[in-house]
Amino acid sequence: MTATFDFVTPVERRHPSNGHWPSQKWHRYAEDVLPLWVADMDFRSPPAVIEALQARVEHGVYGYGLVADGLRDAVCRWSREHYGWAIEPDWQVWLPGVVPALNMASLALTEPGDGVLTITPIYPPFLQVAERTGREPQQAAMRPPRAAGDDWQLDLEALEAAITPRTRLLLWCHPHNPTGRVWRPDELEGLARLVERHDLYVVSDELHCDLLLDDGARHQPLAALFPALAARIITLWAPSKTFNLAGLTAACAVIPDAGLRQRFAARLKGLQPDGNVLGLVAAEAAYCHGEPWRQALLETLRGHRRRLEEHVARWPGVRMAAPQSTYLAWLDLRESPAMQGAASPQQLLLEEARVALSDGVNFGWPGFVRLNFGTTAEQLETALQRMDGVLAS
Repeated sequence: MTATFDFVTPVERRHPSNGHWPSQKWHRYAEDVLPLWVADMDFRSPPAVIEALQARVEHGVYGYGLVADGLRDAVCRWSREHYGWAIEPDWQVWLPGVVPALNMASLALTEPGDGVLTITPIYPPFLQVAERTGREPQQAAMRPPRAAGDDWQLDLEALEAAITPRTRLLLWCHPHNPTGRVWRPDELEGLARLVERHDLYVVSDELHCDLLLDDGARHQPLAALFPALAARIITLWAPSKTFNLAGLTAACAVIPDAGLRQRFAARLKGLQPDGNVLGLVAAEAAYCHGEPWRQALLETLRGHRRRLEEHVARWPGVRMAAPQSTYLAWLDLRESPAMQGAASPQQLLLEEARVALSDGVNFGWPGFVRLNFGTTAEQLETALQRMDGVLAS
């Protein structure tokens, strides 16, 4: 019997009936604003996760925990079955979040003044790593779509031109946030050659790799494709985006090379807390029992992507390359007649449509916004109709 899951009924997050739990997503803006900004979904997590958490909470003692062998084995099994990559349990370093891992990697693998490189547009914390760790920020721009139906492109020439003798670390996002690009094997091959040629370390944030939206798509971890580069690559995974567990702060760095793994793990000492005992329980339940829920989620997100494309087609001057992954869409509003003269498209839509999106300026590209369609069809449609009133006129 096929399990059914509810991705339709809105979940009250602003005023839950059984408590007051402030939410970054729902309490940042006024009550008449629909929030489609920060990357958490408005769906209840998989029932198996909720049941596992309830059982752990019922135990009543929440002392310092350990990463269970069952969780390590579950991640190994997930990698083998979904990516075709056979990893070992001891390759895993668990820590509270991918963003802390980016900063820890910079501290572990570079020296003050070294260059930390990334491509833009990019998830904003990538742009903050260099400054926060006393390194030199270095950026290269992607090539935007040139016509309808085109995708964002990795510009390897621009990336190489941004490299200096000080460059030591590349922060990579695979699949890409915010454009939703799933990188082609030839793009990844060119990237691997560049990394080896310039003797770089790579942190590959693969947080959205289980949310590929195109039928039959299969994630290929960078380190799996290029095992010869194992001593250079730290792969970051987490169940947070896939299973809507962001607040439980559990992420995994997969590092095949023992020397690199030891170097990274040693830098965490004293700067990171031990694992969140509830987050680790939730992660194990998700990887062991969450696959039926994930498949149902993907079908829901595909439908939402179609609905978003229909609305964008009504908005003169607005461009969007349909995301190949994630529940995030990257909208180019620079040529929208409705936005001419606006200092900030994000602010204008907040004021005029009462819809909160993420501002492209924080991703390194002013004139863009990022829209989170990981919400119910009802809430998404209401938000898009509000945006129609501003962008379709």
